[in-house]
Amino acid sequence: MKKTTCAACDCELGAEAITVKLGGKTVEVCCQECAEALNEAEAATSAASGGRE
Repeated sequence: MKKTTCAACDCELGAEAITVKLGGKTVEVCCQECAEALNEAEAATSAASGGRE
């Protein structure tokens, strides 16, 4: 069985994994706190690059 880990903190994911869409990719995180952290990081990165992709 393949073990999956949180995209934010590398904790093992359980049945309650949360799906987050970042930059066109879908990732899974272990909790709402990690989801918010990834969303904040993406927003900061987008702001720093001037919204260019």
